[in-house]
Amino acid sequence: MKENNSSAQVRRFQLSFLYSVPIGILGGLIGLGGAEFRLPVLASVLGYSAQQAVPVNLAVSLISIAASLAIRGSLLSFDLVFLLLPVILSLIAGAVITAFFGATMAGKLSNEQLEKIIFWLLVIIGIALIIEGFLPQEIPALLPASLGWRIPAGFLFGLAIGLVSSLLGVAGGEIIIPTLVFAFGVDIRTAGTATLLISFPTVLVGVIKYASRGAFSNRTILKNTVAPMGVGSIIGAIIGGMLVGIIPASILKIVLGIILNISAFRVFHKAKSHAA
Repeated sequence: MKENNSSAQVRRFQLSFLYSVPIGILGGLIGLGGAEFRLPVLASVLGYSAQQAVPVNLAVSLISIAASLAIRGSLLSFDLVFLLLPVILSLIAGAVITAFFGATMAGKLSNEQLEKIIFWLLVIIGIALIIEGFLPQEIPALLPASLGWRIPAGFLFGLAIGLVSSLLGVAGGEIIIPTLVFAFGVDIRTAGTATLLISFPTVLVGVIKYASRGAFSNRTILKNTVAPMGVGSIIGAIIGGMLVGIIPASILKIVLGIILNISAFRVFHKAKSHAA
């Protein structure tokens, strides 16, 4: 029995790494972390319940963001990002509030209720990716340049970002980048760096809150899933970054949006069938 359990843990370690690398590559190709695509893998292939999968996904996201910040910090200038500081801080302020309360709310939901919320959020993000694939890369900012408009709007957007992050265990780049590009008129490259700065404290608050509830008390999960997925995600993101331009990002977003919707339906339908 002990030997079978050991074999299962080794297999989980291997699958965690093997699945995270291609997900990281796809995320790197479109400038995102890929956490939304990890979640169905955690809930189906690796057999975690929704209550377990979300904090695990969040912990992997934290590792990926920290690595991305370290890499970008050594290669890029943050001058353009500093010009956006009021917007970034307002987004962070809203996001960390709902990241804290979202993690608390997730703990009070039943596994079935959380699965339904995850399903609909993944479907919405998948649709958003498809729509974004058809939109031009640069459009005029939808909000006026006045800080009197941008700071309150940033705070409200941040509230939505933090809630999605804590309920899905994601960094939220799929929401933050379009928000910065379309609402605030930020160029895509600066938006990518700003997203990391917004995501890091948001995800960190979520991880701390989940940890305080004992979500990471099982060290085996950290060893056999979080660690290999974190390493695989970093490797995949680096490879994906090197391959940028081979396939148009707009086409990839449309395809990945469709895949995300199919994956969300299959995982939710499976869970619903088992519950019945």
